[in-house]
Amino acid sequence: MKGKNALITGSARGLGKEMALTLAKEGVNIIINDIPQMKEEAEKTVEELTKLGVKSEFLPGDVSDFDSCKKLAEEIKKKFEKLDILINNAGITKDRTLKKMTKEEWYPVISVNLNSLYNVTHNVMELIPEGGRIVNISSIAGTAGNFGQTNYSATKAGVIGFTKSLAKELGKNKITVNAVAPGFIKSAMTDKIPLQMLANILELIPMKTTGEPEDVANAVKFLCSDDAKYITGITLGVDGGLSF
Repeated sequence: MKGKNALITGSARGLGKEMALTLAKEGVNIIINDIPQMKEEAEKTVEELTKLGVKSEFLPGDVSDFDSCKKLAEEIKKKFEKLDILINNAGITKDRTLKKMTKEEWYPVISVNLNSLYNVTHNVMELIPEGGRIVNISSIAGTAGNFGQTNYSATKAGVIGFTKSLAKELGKNKITVNAVAPGFIKSAMTDKIPLQMLANILELIPMKTTGEPEDVANAVKFLCSDDAKYITGITLGVDGGLSF
């Protein structure tokens, strides 16, 4: 994977950053993308990546905006020439039961989590050579649903449908398109779950523990590698068996 170029959306921090670090350790050059407001954190991430001996740059852009993604693609072409790996990771939540959910809580989640797949992928597709890799981040909420997350679950189910369809379209170019669906992964969000609620969740997970960010990052790394060159259109669950 050494010398390949990867774009990871929503990667200034969190899971996106973990994926960036994991791929950089394999010698992959990393394009960090996030909203302009994340500039400070993004630049710290870039600094960490360059210390690993790869080329890295923060290219800001709003993945929910088509024109912003078009400019992002132009910058990538100018500075990196080609894009071997695309990871559509950007996502937000605005949880509430549907009865109480406002349009201000519905539409932004659809725009960032689902419309971004078209906005980003459509604009960078011409930069992806034969043998390229596209990995889209879904969620167990996209296959099983989750209380108070009709908006989020709908987008993550859409990620899976998008993945399967695009895999059929790009197979002739030897470009694989897969999805990764994390379950409960240790994060700032899961740290806020009340202990009793977390205990109830862990009872449902066969492995009786939450996952670590590197578990997701390693799954993504595998799908981006040559070892996965004949795997396309799948959704790989990283959930400790919760979706069985």
